[in-house]
Amino acid sequence: MSRPNPIGRLTYPEYLAHEAKSDIRHEFLNGEVYEMAGGTPDQGAVAAAVNRDLGSALRGRPCRVFSSDVRVRIRGTGLATYPDASVVRGELQTDPEDQDAIANPLLVVEVLSPSTEAYDRGAKAAHYRQIPSLRELMLVSLTEPRMEVLRRGEGASGNSG
Repeated sequence: MSRPNPIGRLTYPEYLAHEAKSDIRHEFLNGEVYEMAGGTPDQGAVAAAVNRDLGSALRGRPCRVFSSDVRVRIRGTGLATYPDASVVRGELQTDPEDQDAIANPLLVVEVLSPSTEAYDRGAKAAHYRQIPSLRELMLVSLTEPRMEVLRRGEGASGNSG
C-alpha cells in the first residue's frame, strides 16, 4: 500500500499545535500532513517486545531507547514521523523547531504491517537514510519471525528469530 492522501497542508508550527491536541499521530512531510495507520494488537506487542529487548541489551551503556510516542525529525527531507522505536547514543539532540523531536537517532525500528510495509521499506527508509547520525534501520516483520537490519554502508542482513 502506498502513502494515503494528505489530510491537510500546514506549516511545521501549525502541525505541532495540531499534534498537541490530537488523539492520533500524524506524519509531516514538507507541509503535507498524513494520518498514521493505527496499530494492531500484534503490532503493538512486537513493538513493545523490541523496546524491552533494546532496553535490556543497552543497559549500562550511554544509550536511551524511545518508544513510538517520540517523534523523529529529518530536517534534510522535511519528514517528522513516529518510528516504533529509536535509540540515541550520548547526548540527545532535538530539532531546533521542535524540542520534542529527536534529531540524532543511532537506530530506528519499524514494525512492518501489511498496509505500511512498502512505504516503510521504500520512501520512509530513504528518509531515514538522510539522518547523519543513523547507523542502523531495523525492519521487523509482523507476519514471520524475521528482522532485517540495514546498516549504513551495507545492504540488508536478514536475521531470523
